[in-house]
Amino acid sequence: MMSQRANEDKTMSANLKYLSLGILVFQTTSLVLTMRYSRTLKEEGPRYLSSTAVVVAELLKIMACILLVYKDSKCSLRALNRILHDEILNKPMETLKLAIPSGIYTLQNNLLYVALSNLDAATYQVTYQLKILTTALFSVSMLSKKLGVYQWLSLVILMTGVAFVQWPSDSQELNSKELSAGSQFVGLMAVLTACFSSGFAGVYFEKILKETKQSVWIRNIQLGFFGSIFGLMGVYVYDGELVSKNGFFQGYNRLTWIVVVLQALGGLVIAAVIKYADNILKGFATSLSIILSTLISYFWLQDFVPTSVFFLGAILVITATFLYGYDPKPAGNPTKA
Repeated sequence: MMSQRANEDKTMSANLKYLSLGILVFQTTSLVLTMRYSRTLKEEGPRYLSSTAVVVAELLKIMACILLVYKDSKCSLRALNRILHDEILNKPMETLKLAIPSGIYTLQNNLLYVALSNLDAATYQVTYQLKILTTALFSVSMLSKKLGVYQWLSLVILMTGVAFVQWPSDSQELNSKELSAGSQFVGLMAVLTACFSSGFAGVYFEKILKETKQSVWIRNIQLGFFGSIFGLMGVYVYDGELVSKNGFFQGYNRLTWIVVVLQALGGLVIAAVIKYADNILKGFATSLSIILSTLISYFWLQDFVPTSVFFLGAILVITATFLYGYDPKPAGNPTKA
């Protein structure tokens, strides 16, 4: 009876693992492609403002996390109110700690729109994997983590792969009508800055999670709260005139709402993957997402012409992603002291 229950729990855990990874592949790939498509689609009237899309995504994330906390508190409004009051309002200093990573994440989300307005989806996807490098370096410096030989090797392979992907080729001339060298540079700078901000904010957030016992959903509510405030400040500073002229939701259509929902889902999916899956499977999901983005960018969006140098770089990046999550098991069972 006990072994049967253990087997059922194991099967359920495996199912949740692969389900969370499947959702991660879908979310990562579809967000990149729909965001790219929505920023290049030519329509009548004003285009939607990326700064307002970031704010709406943060508000949706808060709502989703509140629903998850409500579910965890056995669907009791009284219990939900008590948890939110005790964990957020009664711990102002704990809540304020999230202001720093939240501000950086808000900057990062805005940069991703800039990047995908100036780079094709495939190049963006591969280059964005440099966040593995920045996360590793910040983990070593801020969390005193020690990287193994395989991880250091993977970081070298990763940098080589991204360098190949960014290598100028004749095929880029085919896209010169659509993308100038200047806009390519802006896109690349946006991705690189997003990689650094992602690495720092991710490690800082991990440090905070390790120091306290608050649930990841409560932390995401706090992140979303500050994120929406920083996001609204960005809207006012950069797009205040356009908002007062054409409204906050100018240019919004069905595709825009899909992009916003996918972006809101991102943080929650990653939280689920961290909970249920390991690094190797997460690397597999990332690799699959790169391959799908490349194929769809070429066949459907038709804004990308792959070259042999790009393929070599992409293979190196995928290899590095797997290698970074590789945890070699020691031969034999070590005896306990």
